Amino acid sequence: MTTQQELVRFLEDRFACAQACTDCSRACVLRVSRSGPDATDHEALVRRKAQLCAEVCDATCRMLAEQNLQEEPSLRLQAKWCLLVCLECAQVLDAQPGAEADAQACRDCAQACTEFLATLN
Repeated sequence: MTTQQELVRFLEDRFACAQACTDCSRACVLRVSRSGPDATDHEALVRRKAQLCAEVCDATCRMLAEQNLQEEPSLRLQAKWCLLVCLECAQVLDAQPGAEADAQACRDCAQACTEFLATLN
């Protein structure tokens, strides 16, 4: 049995995670759009990681935004996947000049996923 306070926290953390996913997805899509066709190996890696991150964040946001409450195992799995992909992307972006804000968006999303996962425990 959950209390009203736990339910409110769950919904707030769910919304915060969805918002962070949207912000991260947007940052990654913009990063991908800035990469040119003659990319170096590292730039190609950044593009692949950012594309994957954008897709996972978008899917996570859509799942969290659905009106019906998803099954907890599905939410947990999606949030964990998003968290891991965001951290990987942030790590790759750290080595890319001028990508500090994008890396931070990924870390913020990973943190929001971590906080959301804590409400599921």
